[in-house]
Order: sequence, then structure tokens, then C-alpha cells
Amino acid sequence: MTETSTGTITAAPTEGEIHYPISIDNCGKGYTFTEIPKRVVVMNGGSVAEVSSLVALGVSDRIVANAQSYGASDVPGRAVAIDALPTGGIIPNSAQDIPREAILAQRPDFVISDYTGGFSADEGYATRKELAAAGANTYVPRGYCGATGSVVGTPSIEDSYALLRDLGAIFDVQGRADKLIADSESKIAATAAKVAGRPKKNVLLVFAGMDMGAGPDLPLIGATGIWNKIISTAGAVNPFERADGTAFVAISSEQLAVTPVDALVIVNYRIPDIDSVAKRLLAKFPQWEATKTGNYAVLSDSIYLGPSNDLAVDKIARLVHPEQF
Repeated sequence: MTETSTGTITAAPTEGEIHYPISIDNCGKGYTFTEIPKRVVVMNGGSVAEVSSLVALGVSDRIVANAQSYGASDVPGRAVAIDALPTGGIIPNSAQDIPREAILAQRPDFVISDYTGGFSADEGYATRKELAAAGANTYVPRGYCGATGSVVGTPSIEDSYALLRDLGAIFDVQGRADKLIADSESKIAATAAKVAGRPKKNVLLVFAGMDMGAGPDLPLIGATGIWNKIISTAGAVNPFERADGTAFVAISSEQLAVTPVDALVIVNYRIPDIDSVAKRLLAKFPQWEATKTGNYAVLSDSIYLGPSNDLAVDKIARLVHPEQF
């Protein structure tokens, strides 16, 4: 029996051995897998962490319908691999996710949502109870167990590893999961060691193409959770860090103007010319050190929950402490 950060999984320690059934606790509920899932449906929820993890683990051939697509990746070839996955011919709802009838029609044996609200009847989705009755187990990453449409979770880098551990056990590829985690931990530790003791630089984390009330001329800024851990590990600090769980904040031009910004990290979501977006934002605040030096970097999926956080740590560290590399 092995212990994970999301619950207890009963499984053989060696990858590829017959070790079913296994039991896993997820968001306070118990689920039993009698075999490796064969018909996997991945819901959207605005994430690619789950489908990226399945691709990284080499089990994406089990997917019959995938709704997750970010359009870009910090891992070469990953965005193309995700876009090539089957969608099940599903017509998504207004939230670009899979409605109840469509998901049940896929006859899934395993359904993954990136937040608890993905199984909410009030939002038009099949519930975990309904899916269980139809023969499907369900899963939500632990950092989002309490999340609904209006309440977001605050995942950590460890939650990225927990996701890999759980999926590794469920699909009997524990060895692959352990290697991905060990490689990531080793790379992050090496990067952190290089920037240890260096002055902390202010990094502004901007999400391009996401308005959410910020307005057309103001950036939406990341403020909590995994982003701050990645930034701090890279030897920097988020000047707009929030401890109350607020994921995004809209900051006025006046406040941005008086905030020291040493480097800009802009997150790309289907922006054709993301470099122009970054340069226009820098030009609005010529007093920033980042503007004077042209110091910015573009990230996509590695800044979020998922299997590639080490890439974001490395890129930000090189941005703010290039002398260490």
C-alpha cells in the first residue's frame, strides 16, 4: 500500500504488474478501479494540466474525448499532441466544456474535471453520482477539490506532483510518474540553488487576452497560488501577491506606475503576436526597470498546475538572474 497526498492508494509498487482493484480517495470520496481506464473523458474548465499529465505519462491513447486545449505549450510538441487527441465530436457549451448528455453519450469509464464545479448539476454537467451509476470513476486535482464556478482553488507545485502520482497509479505507470516528479524536483532544486542569496527581483505576472474586468488597457495580473511559488523559487517576488486566495487582480495604471517592476512575465493564451503585446505594455510604463532593459519572458502552460513547472522556474530565474546561468 502506498500513500499519496490525495489519499491512500492500494497498489503494487512495480509498474506494469497486475495490481487491480485499487482504491483512491479524491475530494473526500472513495473510488475503486478494477482495471486501467479505457474510455477517458477530459473536461475543460480552462486547464491543460490534466491532459498534459496524461500525455506526459504516455497514456493519452486512452482518451476518447478531450476538451482541453491551450493552443501553446512550453514543452516542444505538446500543444500539437494535445490538439491531435479525439474530441468525441462533442459540441461544447457556452463555457467550452462538455454538457451532461454529451459526456454520458461517450460511455466513459473515467472522467477528469479540473475543478469540483465540473460535476455540478446546477452548471449543466453530469454529477459524480450520475457518472458512477453509468460506470465511470471521476477525478479532480486536489488543489481544486473545493472549487466551483465562482471559487477558485490555490494549487501548489506539490499538487502538480500529486496529480502525476494519482494518474500514475490509476493507469499503472507509477514508474513514469516517479521519474517525471524526480526529474522536475531535481531541476527545480538546481535552479533554486543557483539563485539562492541573490536579491529578490519584482516580477509582474500578466495574463494576456484575459479581461475579466481589467479593461482593454490594463493587464490582468496573477496574484496567488502556484504562480507565486514558482516566482519565489526562481529568486523573485510578485509585488501583487495576495494571501486571501484571489487568483487574479486588476491593478490601476496609477498603482502600476509607482510599482517597481524588474521583469515582466506574460502568459500566452492564443495571442498571435504575444511579443507585441508585451512590448506595448512595457512602453506604457517607461519608468520600469523591465522597460529600460526590455526584460520580459513569455510562458504558457508551465506556469499553471501541470507536469512542467520546472520549465517556468528555470525561465523566470534566467530572466531575473541571468548572471547565474
